[in-house]
Amino acid sequence: MGLRVAVVGATGNVGREMLAILDELKFPATEVAAIASRRSMGRQVSYGDRTLTCQALEHFDFTGWDICLMSAGGSVSKEWSPKIAAQGCVVIDNSSQWRMDPDVPLIVPEVNPHALADFRKKNIIANPNCSTAQLVVALAPLHRRMPIKRVVVDTYQSVSGTGKEAMEELWLQTKGLYVNQPAKPEVYPVQIAFNVIPHGGDFLDNGYTTEEWKIVVETKKMLDPKIKVSATSVRVPVMVCHSEAVHIEFEGELSADEAREILHEAPGILVMDRREAGGYATPVDCAGEHPVYVSRLRDDPSVEHGIALWIVADNLRKGAALNAVQIAQMLVDQGLLARQLA
Repeated sequence: MGLRVAVVGATGNVGREMLAILDELKFPATEVAAIASRRSMGRQVSYGDRTLTCQALEHFDFTGWDICLMSAGGSVSKEWSPKIAAQGCVVIDNSSQWRMDPDVPLIVPEVNPHALADFRKKNIIANPNCSTAQLVVALAPLHRRMPIKRVVVDTYQSVSGTGKEAMEELWLQTKGLYVNQPAKPEVYPVQIAFNVIPHGGDFLDNGYTTEEWKIVVETKKMLDPKIKVSATSVRVPVMVCHSEAVHIEFEGELSADEAREILHEAPGILVMDRREAGGYATPVDCAGEHPVYVSRLRDDPSVEHGIALWIVADNLRKGAALNAVQIAQMLVDQGLLARQLA
């Protein structure tokens, strides 16, 4: 049965990737609508070899539509996702608005597909933060073999995670500095070109930032509330792909060699781990790709049962758009959509 899918936020980085991935994965949609704000009404976006004209969210009737892929920000989702869900259209939301709502499942298909069973409470499903998504894909198969006690993760996040304006800022600053023009920070608080910024989101009273705290609480919700998590988020002058240096402490013995074999067999992961120059994944290798790349696997001598590793993934794909489409495919495969159940 062909499905009707609406993409809200279709002109943004993630919205465009959602349209591209729906086409790449041959998602069974007979009709796809591009939805955006009123100021983007009439703009055109690509969907495979077709061109879609954006319609205004305020005037769109979601009655009879099966899935809404929502990527328009938290405030828009807060207002519109319940309205859309009430019309019988399942909302898969990419913002942080619903992630910690106890009545909304937070899903990474390779990690906690069982949690999808609860989505009918609000007819909304949440996508995790991009950094959390790639992290838990790697942690989950290890945690299933040996319970994880503690995770320390430092993220190196690309500017595309902030949006199109941030990508433009990096590009303009880089070009300008080559001809001795001053870098003018607008999106970020300080210069991003040729720099790193240990600050993502807003600062909290505990000294962490909201970007760091998302990793902590979302990992616990999806994987295990008993896991202790500490995160430091750093913005780096890379256009696409987030990287993470991860230190894992287990309840019992699990060596780096054992972890490597487990991850080799795990879904959604590509192990790239040769102990030689260039034998590891970098953002340049992973942009536009679907897997979570794992490299630099080694034992951590600072704890009794620990390993260290390096993770890289395309934040616009597995960190956002791909994960959302994979959730939509799960709804289809499990026969959970209303028209399939009728």
